[in-house]
Amino acid sequence: MSDVLFQPLAFRNLTVKNRLFRSNISGRFDNYDGSGTQTRINWETKFAKGGVGAIVSSFVPVTIRGRIVPNYATIDHDARIPFWRRVGEAVHAHDCKFILQLSHGGRQRDIPGIEFAKGLSSTDRPDPLHGFECERMTTAQIKEAVDQFAQGARRAREAGLDGVELHGANGYLITQFLSSAINDRTDEYGGPLENRARFVLEIVAAIRAEVGRDFHLQMKISATENANAMVPGEPRGNTIDDSIRVCTWLEEAGVDAIHVSGGAFFPHPRNPVGDLPLDELLKTYDSLVASGTKTLRNYIFFRGKLSGEFFQKRWRKEAGKVFEGVTLADAAAIKKAVGIPVICTGGFQTASFIRAALEGGKCDAVSIARSLVANPDLPKMFASGLDRPPKPCTYCNKCLINAPENPLGCYEEARFDSREEMVREIMSVFSAN
Repeated sequence: MSDVLFQPLAFRNLTVKNRLFRSNISGRFDNYDGSGTQTRINWETKFAKGGVGAIVSSFVPVTIRGRIVPNYATIDHDARIPFWRRVGEAVHAHDCKFILQLSHGGRQRDIPGIEFAKGLSSTDRPDPLHGFECERMTTAQIKEAVDQFAQGARRAREAGLDGVELHGANGYLITQFLSSAINDRTDEYGGPLENRARFVLEIVAAIRAEVGRDFHLQMKISATENANAMVPGEPRGNTIDDSIRVCTWLEEAGVDAIHVSGGAFFPHPRNPVGDLPLDELLKTYDSLVASGTKTLRNYIFFRGKLSGEFFQKRWRKEAGKVFEGVTLADAAAIKKAVGIPVICTGGFQTASFIRAALEGGKCDAVSIARSLVANPDLPKMFASGLDRPPKPCTYCNKCLINAPENPLGCYEEARFDSREEMVREIMSVFSAN
């Protein structure tokens, strides 16, 4: 097709049929031990049916200690390979590629699970917002984590998947090493940016040694961290200039694409873009109360009328007024500096806006998460000539707030004819063929 949205995108080792990717998003759809379920397959398949060219899986832990919540499928040992093969086959049946996201939460873990061990991190300081505790990784633990990522990539390849993505964004373990706001080490993994990037570059080298150069490997990065967005006094963290340097090193190391995001923690006012509905947050934040040293304080703060309003106003101020394409400027800056494709995430749901970004050379593809939760067949709508879905995502983030306790789905009742219709749509993933 002449429409740039539906032109194939060729990476070094992979070709995707169009420029619309499903970004990493999922709910607690799997078993407590990290084994996968048919519900997960149903979840991924509905977006493949909707017309995206590729799906980036949700956060897939390379080790149980690296998970952020229970009930997410893992890639921590070879017994997981058959399940991920089934996922890939289901997605491939709809001419869609499947890229598995290799992930490790580090200190950022919403609901740790029964193991209750402290998270591993570049630091031993709890995160400033929730107080998630952690221990500073030893050199031996760093080497072990590097191998866990490499073995995850090997398993993804043996499962017949189309590639892997390193989750180096949004405050998770790789970010915790890269970030000047988080990494306070004084050894070879801390200090100047070159040292802070050592961990991820060792991961890239280990993956290439394990799977070769002909398997797709991309990296998701928080190009601008804004680590002080909700906690005044915290350092700002990495800037776009820092991230440009890291991306050039990643390209030299053998990474095939850069996936641009933002924020040094998750959720962040600029990722995912939109509101923070306190009334919804209070229904589910209790799941996190025992997870960090500051979570009970936060819960009480959110419940207070004045304090809750203060928090929400600060969130909205930091979020700003631009939702669609919030990270596009960073993606454009990185694209000028590297020769590999750049994927951009950030609230996309308007065909003309995406088309202008692609034609203007700001990025090579866009990734979409919550706007696809609202409209899984969004690519088909674009192909039919619609510029924007009849019932667009409202950026309310009720889907995000409900995720710790309830099935992931769109919880904006205004988008449905009734609450019953909304619930049916949310629950449909449990019975889809």
